[in-house]
Amino acid sequence: MRRYGKHTDEDDVRVRPNRKGNRPRTSIRPKHEDAAEGMVLTVDRGRLTCLVGNRTVMAMKARELGRKAAVVGDRVSLVGDLSGRKDTLARIVRIEERASVLRRTADDDDPYERVVVANADQLAIVTALADPEPRPRLIDRCLVAAYDGGLEPLLVLTKSDLAPASTLLDLYGALDIPYVVTSREELYAGEAANVVREHLDGRITAFVGHSGVGKTTLVNALVPEERRRTTGHVNAVTGRGRHTTTSALALPLADAGGWVIDTPGLRSFGLHHVDPSRVIHAFPDLEPGTEQCPRACSHDEPDCALDEWVAQGHADPARLYSLRRLLATRERRDGD
Repeated sequence: MRRYGKHTDEDDVRVRPNRKGNRPRTSIRPKHEDAAEGMVLTVDRGRLTCLVGNRTVMAMKARELGRKAAVVGDRVSLVGDLSGRKDTLARIVRIEERASVLRRTADDDDPYERVVVANADQLAIVTALADPEPRPRLIDRCLVAAYDGGLEPLLVLTKSDLAPASTLLDLYGALDIPYVVTSREELYAGEAANVVREHLDGRITAFVGHSGVGKTTLVNALVPEERRRTTGHVNAVTGRGRHTTTSALALPLADAGGWVIDTPGLRSFGLHHVDPSRVIHAFPDLEPGTEQCPRACSHDEPDCALDEWVAQGHADPARLYSLRRLLATRERRDGD
């Protein structure tokens, strides 16, 4: 055994070679200045299909992003193999700041927030007027999520041949929400798509609705098969050869410069993530009246200043009723 005395210098000391895993850590990350820009079209079990230029590219999230997840509609930066060829894989190294988010929780007492869609301009809420019966409270929940996330709502009412639209529209007249009314014949003949398309041109629109309302039928009419084939890699992600609405999917509108995002059918729409104080921002005619409200006012209590604001003629009483109904959905179950 070799011993070192007081006269030992550095040349006498054996230096062990650095082993893998013993390298000093660094907080410096590559900037990926040459990364290509893309848009996430769908996500399936850790694999993301992105549109890069005119190619669909399969990608995975880079490790340096940590727990930050990309969702459909996200603008991302990618490196690696961007050819789009079969069995190739790129890496998403950046997720750009989102202009809007559609979020939900599984239920009102579930703290886990899920971002469904990013960067959409509009939320199309599809509901049938009968068979199945409309669920106004679910519509209210979707409206709250839209206002909270920065999306403009659009009501799409189907099956008008079974029930009149006036009863449901009267509930939302004070909100001044644009709407489209279609019959079953128009829906299944594809004619409803022509009317809805007027509201979609040049926009990114997420479609939501519960099972049986005709949402997927409408999306299929809006995006013909030849346009779906341009995103053939998207369908191949699931290995099923076609899209069944189990995850969100972005599809390009023909000759419109817009996008349709089909989302899974809704069973519930939890609002645990929504701060009720933000809902008032969707009511600019009522918001100034809250300046005299008591601290932490729920806007539905005896001391709420909005009652006086409306009494003075600054806003329509129907608007205050609509606000309070939307806020109340935060405390109710979907079936109520």
